[in-house]
Formats: sequence, C-alpha cells, structure tokens
Amino acid sequence: MTAETPPVYAGLPLPDRREFDDETMLTEARAFRDLMKTRHSVRDFTDQPVPREVIETCISAAGLAPSGANQQPWHFVAISDPAMKARVRAAAEEEERRFYDGGGGDEWLAALEPIGTTADKPHLTIAPWLIVIFAQRWGMRNGEKIKHYYVPESVGIATGMLITALHTAGLSCLTHTPNPMKFLNEMCDRPDSEKPVMILTVGHPADNAVVPAIAKKKKPLVEILTLMKAPE
Repeated sequence: MTAETPPVYAGLPLPDRREFDDETMLTEARAFRDLMKTRHSVRDFTDQPVPREVIETCISAAGLAPSGANQQPWHFVAISDPAMKARVRAAAEEEERRFYDGGGGDEWLAALEPIGTTADKPHLTIAPWLIVIFAQRWGMRNGEKIKHYYVPESVGIATGMLITALHTAGLSCLTHTPNPMKFLNEMCDRPDSEKPVMILTVGHPADNAVVPAIAKKKKPLVEILTLMKAPE
C-alpha cells in the first residue's frame, strides 16, 4: 500500500451479491468450465492490433483479485512499442539459449520435449502486446518499508484472473518465464522492490496456430479433487 497513513478497519454492507438457486448455480458453473475448456496457450500469433482499452480493462479486472492484507502486491507493465518488444525478446532469448544449452538440466529439458519449446521466441515481437507482471515484495509508507504478505499467492491469483479476462475478451496469451528475469526491471523502469515473475504474450492466434497434443490431456476430476463430506 502507498497510503501515507495506516488504514483502519471500517465495515461496509456487502455491496454486491450474486445468489442463485442450485440449478442456476450449476448452469453457471458448467458454462464457465466450458468456456475455460476453450482456453489454449499458443505460440503462433498474428500482428493484428488489439485496442489499448481492452488490455487496460483486463488488467483492471486482474487488479480486483484478493490479496494478503489487501496490499495488492502487483504491478503490470503493458508493452506495445515494437522497439521495446525487440529488446525484451533479445534479452529473453539470450537467457533461454543458456537454459536449452544445458543450464536447465536434463530432467527439466526432457519434461519440455512434448511441449515443443525452443530458445527462439518470435511471438515476443509478433504479438501486439506483452504484459510483464511484477510482484511487489514490499511497499513504502512515509519513507519506510512496509512488509507485504502472501505475495506469490496474491500475484498468482491476479495472474490467473488476468489470463481469464483476456480469454473472455477473445484473446490468446502465452505465459513466458525466462530465468533469470532481472533484466526486466531495468527495461521497464521498475524498482528493486519488485520482482518480475512472468511475461504474458497477448494477441490473436495465427491461422496456422497449433497447440501441443499433450496440452489437451488434463487430469480427470478424480485426480485433483478430494471430497470430505459430512456423514449422511
């Protein structure tokens, strides 16, 4: 938080309510699940422009995510400038070449083989937008550091909401995490208190876009859910 005075608790009546009967709840839940079934990470983009307002609206939706102590420890840098995207690509590919030349280790590289990734990242310059997501490790108030809590968890939730918002708007995106990513602080003029955690490539998929076949193999519900029901 950047407020000059510490916030104090004040309760407000719940401003918004969404309450459905059981049948409507199930209908809504299934519709959302089916929408998310159509979300795919792609690496083949067109350069078709995407209006800035669409990107801003999706990021504002991500900013509504819950966070530890409501500290909202995130910052998003949206890049459409071709020269800036080229700089990001060059730096990211340099790190990726080190990774694929053995820095990632045999086990990690083997796990990536079915995904078909390489050190070449043309999507970083072809797609109209890159969104760099930063995690704010601490804030400032009256010139003093303010500890942020549950930063990775909070930023992860916001990132998921951003990806969902982009998909709902009819856009595709790709998560990219070159390691290390410290070069992004300097490029994006962000302070040391912020850690870059992800680059989202955002745009429209190319006509010849493909996805790895293995990406369609999702774990069944029985493997990701444990129900602990009350005795009947």
